[in-house]
Amino acid sequence: MVRLSGFPTVCLLLAAWLAPVAAHTSAAAPASARLKNFQETGFLNRTLDLHGIAYRFQVYLPEDFRHDDHKQWPIILFLHGRGERGAEGMWQTQIGLPEAIRDHPERWPFIVVMPQCPQTRYWTDPDAMTIAMSALEQETVEFHADTARTYLTGLSLGGYGAWELARTYPKRWAAIAIAASGIFWSYAPDRWHEVSTLPAEYAHALGRTPVWIFHGSLDPVVPIRGDDLLFDAFKASGGHMRYWIYQGLTHDCWFRAFNEPEVPRWLLAHRLDPHVEQQSFAERIVVPLHPLPLHLTPAQLDSFTGDYLDEQGQIGVTLFRQGDQLFQRNIHGEVTELAAESLNTLFYPNGISLTRILVDRDQQGRITGLTLRDDRHEEHWERRPAPPPH
Repeated sequence: MVRLSGFPTVCLLLAAWLAPVAAHTSAAAPASARLKNFQETGFLNRTLDLHGIAYRFQVYLPEDFRHDDHKQWPIILFLHGRGERGAEGMWQTQIGLPEAIRDHPERWPFIVVMPQCPQTRYWTDPDAMTIAMSALEQETVEFHADTARTYLTGLSLGGYGAWELARTYPKRWAAIAIAASGIFWSYAPDRWHEVSTLPAEYAHALGRTPVWIFHGSLDPVVPIRGDDLLFDAFKASGGHMRYWIYQGLTHDCWFRAFNEPEVPRWLLAHRLDPHVEQQSFAERIVVPLHPLPLHLTPAQLDSFTGDYLDEQGQIGVTLFRQGDQLFQRNIHGEVTELAAESLNTLFYPNGISLTRILVDRDQQGRITGLTLRDDRHEEHWERRPAPPPH
C-alpha cells in the first residue's frame, strides 16, 4: 500500500519539476525565432574579398532597416579623404557624411557604403576604384538596395575618386554630391596642362546627371579654380550643376556641406528613370560665413547685459558691453564677442557659423532668457532678475 500510495505522489512531483522546463522550452522557441529575424543596424563592419585579399570597410543601415521586409532602400557610396586611408576599415567614418549621419540620423534614410582606400593608394587608381565599386555592388545585393536611387558622394581625395567613378559609370548615379575636390588632382599637377579640355570632357560624360559641388573660398589644398572651370563647362554644355562656395572656409568645408539639411532631400528628389530627362540647370551661390551684423544702439546693447542662469540656478553666461560691442563670458571666464543678426538672434562673428543664441522676451519686450542652439543641441539660460532698488 505504501508503494501504491507513493506512486501518484512521485508523478505529481515529477510533473511539477518538468513543468518549468517545458514552459521554458516553449518560451525559448519564440525568443529564438525573434533572434533569428533580428537585423543589426547602424555602422557595421564589413569585409570584401578581391583576388584573395580581404578589404575591411563599413556600411550604415538606418534604424528602420529590416532584411526580411524586402523594402528597397536608397544607397549612397561615400569616398573619404586622404587622411582616412588605411586597412582597419573604420577610420573613414570619422568625418564628412558619416559624421553628419551620427549628428542627424533622421535626415539620412539611406544605406551608406563606406569603403576604405589602402594607405599607399589614391581613389583614382584603377584598383582602388574597383574596391569602391565592388563594395557598392556587394552591399546593393545583400541589402536589396534600390539601383534607381544610387548616389555618389566624396570629399577631398574621395572627391577626386568620385569624379572618376562619375565619368567611368555615368549612367549609374541618380545624383552626385562632392565637397572640397575637383578633377585636377593635387598629386598629378600635369593635369593642369589639360585645363582647356578636361572640364568639358567630364561635363560631356555626365550629361545632365545632377551634380552638387561645394568648396571653401579660402581652400589652400584644392584650388577653387578647378570647380569654377567645372561649373562653366557644365553650364556651357547644358548640364545640371549646383555650385556652393562657402565664403571664409578653407579645405574642410565638408562639415558644412554634409550638414546642409537640404542635401539628403536633394539626393532623394532624383532617381534614374529612362522615361524622365533631367533639365539643364546651373546655380552658383556664395554662402556667407556669417550674416551682416545689425548695428545696435548703446541702449539696445545694454538691454542684453546681465547674468543668465542655467537649470541648476548657477550663472551660465554673463553678457556685458564694451563701447559698441557685446561680449559673453562663460563659467570658465572665457570671453567671446557677440553680434546681432536681429533683435532676437545673436551669433558669434568669430566662431562656428551654425551656432545661434535666440532671445526670449516677455509680452512687454523685456529679455527673459537666452537659448543657445547649434546643429546638435540647445541650452537654455534664464535671466537673473535685477536686484530690487534700495
